[in-house]
Amino acid sequence: MVDDKERDAYLERVRIGGASVHNAQVILADYDPEWPARYERVAALIRGALGETVLQLEHAGSTSVPGLPAKPIIDIILAVPDSANENEYVPQLERVGFALRIREPEWFEHRLLKFVDPDVNLHVFTSGCREIEKMLLFRDWIRAHPEDRDLYASEKRRLGTQTWKYVQHYADAKTAVVDEILARAGWSPDPVAPTA
Repeated sequence: MVDDKERDAYLERVRIGGASVHNAQVILADYDPEWPARYERVAALIRGALGETVLQLEHAGSTSVPGLPAKPIIDIILAVPDSANENEYVPQLERVGFALRIREPEWFEHRLLKFVDPDVNLHVFTSGCREIEKMLLFRDWIRAHPEDRDLYASEKRRLGTQTWKYVQHYADAKTAVVDEILARAGWSPDPVAPTA
């Protein structure tokens, strides 16, 4: 298990410009039916900027699940041919208002870019990355299973009342309930070898 000092050092290392200290509760908003429209507007901007480099684009995270409270930040998954090749997509996205904020070579070559209006976290992965599959399975499962959506909402609300040094700590604290729900959804942390 990673201790707080190790986790904080990691956040400082991967965040461009250093990690942003939060030291507050996480404020959740009730589900807003405008969130999908905000996603569509930003998705059109991304497609316009990147063209065929966009191999997959998905609205993910809590704002993509009707009825689920969320931080009012639209999470978007972008799959590109090679997320480590930033020249393939970062300059084009910066020209339309995105800013690269996180570079995680050790975690699926994940990149996170921010957009301000609306508030967006753009998660970039290489096409075929299992983390995309995992994120979308979780989204689709809680869309279709209100009991797990409500369980997740309850845990989010409970954790949101605590003070968090970094918002990532709040996200990490949800791991147990996310893993529980993913297990019900049939997620296997390791790919299952095909049977003959």
